[in-house]
Amino acid sequence: MREPAGGLRPAYQNLETWLTLTPKEEFDRLRSEADLLFRRLGITFTVYGHGDTERLIPFDIIPRVITATRWAHVRKGLEQRVRAMNAFLTDIYGNRDILRAGIIPEDLASPTSSSAPKPRA
Repeated sequence: MREPAGGLRPAYQNLETWLTLTPKEEFDRLRSEADLLFRRLGITFTVYGHGDTERLIPFDIIPRVITATRWAHVRKGLEQRVRAMNAFLTDIYGNRDILRAGIIPEDLASPTSSSAPKPRA
């Protein structure tokens, strides 16, 4: 939100105004509503080995501002990662070239491995 020297980044002007004008009680209310909604929708994860505790997915009610320039950069990276993941899944469930090349050990992808991808029924 702030430059290293402390100045407000231009894209955050409206957010700073909202943060300044919103009472603490409103933030508490919004946070409680978000927590309740996440619980109702089951947006949780379980921490195994620590009492198998179910926890809410971390969520911050304060929005992150992403400028168009920054988003263009992030978008390119996300698209590249999706293409890479799709290529990997296509190969691992298809020709399995990645296994034959020794890039990934066969035992990690075998049907008996607990970390192996499981095909959908």
